[in-house]
Amino acid sequence: MSIQFRPQIKDLVAYKPGKPIEDVKREYGLKEVVKLASNENPLGSSPKVKEAILRALDELNFYPDGNSTDLKKAIADKLGIKPTQVLPSSGSDEMVDQISKTFVNEGDEVIIANVTFPRYLSTAVMMGGTPVIVPLKDFTYDLEAMKASITAKTKLIWLCNPNNPTGTMFTEGALLAFLDNIPTNVVVVYDEAYREYVTREDYLHDSIKLLDKYPNVIIMRTLSKAYGLAALRVGYTMASEEIINEINKIRGPFNVTSLSQVAAIAALEDTEFLKKSYEVNKEGKLYLYKAFDEMGISYAPSETNHIFFDAKRDAQEVFVELQKKGMIVRPIFSTYVRVSIGTMEQNQRFIELLKTVL
Repeated sequence: MSIQFRPQIKDLVAYKPGKPIEDVKREYGLKEVVKLASNENPLGSSPKVKEAILRALDELNFYPDGNSTDLKKAIADKLGIKPTQVLPSSGSDEMVDQISKTFVNEGDEVIIANVTFPRYLSTAVMMGGTPVIVPLKDFTYDLEAMKASITAKTKLIWLCNPNNPTGTMFTEGALLAFLDNIPTNVVVVYDEAYREYVTREDYLHDSIKLLDKYPNVIIMRTLSKAYGLAALRVGYTMASEEIINEINKIRGPFNVTSLSQVAAIAALEDTEFLKKSYEVNKEGKLYLYKAFDEMGISYAPSETNHIFFDAKRDAQEVFVELQKKGMIVRPIFSTYVRVSIGTMEQNQRFIELLKTVL
């Protein structure tokens, strides 16, 4: 008798991350490679983070604080909520998994956009849920269509704002109008991984106010992007105490490492580094917009640290040809490519190479 696997995972495909720099160097015999594929912070991380990690290196023999007590308090104090409303995780990826495990039963419907973070879909399928896929409208979440997709079987709705990979956003007014019409037994997960890069005024910059008005809302944030802690895998989720308690039941006991906890606390304190990351990203985005306009390349307006553009050629082909020249980007589908915004030098190099490839 052969080994039997859960039928729910039969058609799932493993998540494919951006290609590592060292792999590309080996594959093409290159000495210099720039990676603009995974929306990483080109400035690195705050110097305060490195200092905090160095201080913690003498305690690697101890298990982490399984409750992340100090980190929860730092987040709660900064945002004016209770520590019991906060749950740190090993990046947003782990929390997406935990939320699906907490809420999704076999046959439950989960509403997801057709072009968004892929883990929303795979974790719903993993739990035996039924994905209800709603197409984007002008590369942006179509909240009206999502609302119209709600049925008696709807359990969960995933919102990524600004969206990955398109970089687009919906406004505070649109979100509040949407939430006002969602049944209270339907959980809405509001993933704002890229919130620190938003330049528009009509974005919901203070999402914490949602928690009091909408007890069915879960807010997710990460320190992988603007704070530059992608390697340490640390994010945090905020919700009602009831929701946090339930998610906590299926959480691994030491899911956030000691180094991640102290690094996150230090990163949250360094507002100057965050401001610099915002400014460098804004300047780089405007440069890339101008270059794309001059090249006749269409793109989605971005409120993130990446731009989704139409290469008018097979995305995989563009990806491979750029790789050969030492530039890693992310093919999305068809002719659409996502490029992360780097330093000005990296952005200029990308445009130079893209011109030769196209």
